[in-house]
Amino acid sequence: MKIRTRDVPPRAAWTLEQAGVHPLLARLFAARGVQAFDELDDGLAKLLPPTGPQGLLGADAAARLLADAIARDARICIVADYDCDGATACAVAVRGLRLLGARQVDYLVPDRVVDGYGLTAPIAERVHARGADLLVTVDNGIASIEGVAHARALGLAVLVTDHHLPAPALPEAEVIVNPNQPACGFTSKCMAGVGVMFYVLLALRAELRARGAFADRPQPKLDALLPLVALGTVADVVKLDANNRRLVAQGLRRIRAGQMPAGVAALFDAAGRKSSQATGFDFGFALGPRINAAGRLADMTLGIECLLTDDAGRANELARTLDAINRERRSIETDMREQAELVAESLFGEGEEPPPAISVYDPAFHEGVVGIVASRLKDRLHRPCFVFAASRAPGHEGEIKGSGRSIPGFHLRDALDLLAKRHPGVLLRFGGHAMAAGCTVAAERWPEFEAGLRTIAREWLDEAALTRRLDTDGPLAPEYRRAEMVDTLHREVWGQGFAAPTFSEEVEIVSQRLVGERHLALKLRHQGQPVDGIWFGRVEPLPNRAVLAFRLDADEWQGQRRVRFLVEGMAG
Repeated sequence: MKIRTRDVPPRAAWTLEQAGVHPLLARLFAARGVQAFDELDDGLAKLLPPTGPQGLLGADAAARLLADAIARDARICIVADYDCDGATACAVAVRGLRLLGARQVDYLVPDRVVDGYGLTAPIAERVHARGADLLVTVDNGIASIEGVAHARALGLAVLVTDHHLPAPALPEAEVIVNPNQPACGFTSKCMAGVGVMFYVLLALRAELRARGAFADRPQPKLDALLPLVALGTVADVVKLDANNRRLVAQGLRRIRAGQMPAGVAALFDAAGRKSSQATGFDFGFALGPRINAAGRLADMTLGIECLLTDDAGRANELARTLDAINRERRSIETDMREQAELVAESLFGEGEEPPPAISVYDPAFHEGVVGIVASRLKDRLHRPCFVFAASRAPGHEGEIKGSGRSIPGFHLRDALDLLAKRHPGVLLRFGGHAMAAGCTVAAERWPEFEAGLRTIAREWLDEAALTRRLDTDGPLAPEYRRAEMVDTLHREVWGQGFAAPTFSEEVEIVSQRLVGERHLALKLRHQGQPVDGIWFGRVEPLPNRAVLAFRLDADEWQGQRRVRFLVEGMAG
């Protein structure tokens, strides 16, 4: 691993510090591209506008479509996705539309195994059978050309809200709202599906206000939805640009103040986390996985109902169920990961470098967990990785479903698009982003997929890209090695594209021992002072001195909080 120190533009750091930003935070923000103090303003007034020249293309038309539906008391059905972004987007849509006057709002979430991803013709049939007039997709739909066409043939109006990258052909919906569709001038291209739906609601409220809908009643406050927007945004691992950071910061602020849906509060309790000290880490590693587990192993309706209920008792019951499903998911994941690692390591000999891309298939794998295992494999080997499982959907017995995770420099969806052109018929379906994608392959043609992906990776990735690199913030000044500083850092919004602070420097390893058979507990000497450390997932011993990359954390011992280092890597 190569450990690199981020450049810190001195003028930007000085400007931030002069504006009153803590010196360490000024350095960290400047290294992440922040140049002026007003970029750190996370007030709602600073959010990008939903409509206008720089707004979301289609948001105003979507607002008119929804306002007309509300005016005629139409039945609206939300078609969700089965991950945390889709679940939160569905909850935001249902709650928001009801707040804005819609009386007949229903939702339907596809089954990962039976339905697959997106709006399909059978799903359109089920929506129609419920008596819906308007179908609204959240976190899906941009690739559902046939599903949208079938829904419209049934007489349904269709509004697509999505954030995934579109193909050259778009579905013929009444309206499409997607920051990544052609000609959309919205600058935050990486907004999650839940953020897109929230923006549609902002536009709808403005349209209703213009129509005089709030002349005799207070205008509904949509900020109550921000905890859900924040949760879905972080859990979907989208880039935290300035606008997304504001959405997340606003959601965290409300959660810390105790202002959140009952289901969010219950999920914090089930995860053993304190909502009063909520961080983005809680969304990504505690709440998000529990909601995702429902879509992976059971029915995402459980997750959505947890986010929709206002009954604390019901919320607690659902959160406990989700927690139990997540424990089952972890058990399945552990077995699958170990098997996937054995298969992957069989592809190269001892002392050899792994191939430039890795694909693993086992008929015994559970398709609901392949994405997580692909992510773990990618982290371990620093290669684009796909993990496949046999489809269990009726009528699709000869198909395998894969989920991939990538490394910087290898755009996964573009790679799949090229593979589809070079090997017609190998990919039955595919879609996704630069760093995560999914596809369906005919089982007998999986070797062709494996060879084709490896060839593309060999063409696109050079030695530098295949070398694991960790960007850090350099040495930690000893005066910042205190619990109060940990709290200061944790209050900020960090995540994809705005990395949490990671420091690096040479330390002395005083002692080390295995704990839980999978983690290395350390006694370190940092700049002459003792400090505890832990390296999760590391079992190999360390030398007496090493350049370590670490994050700051604090634990409590005998009533006192102490700083510890969470080790992320070692130079070498």
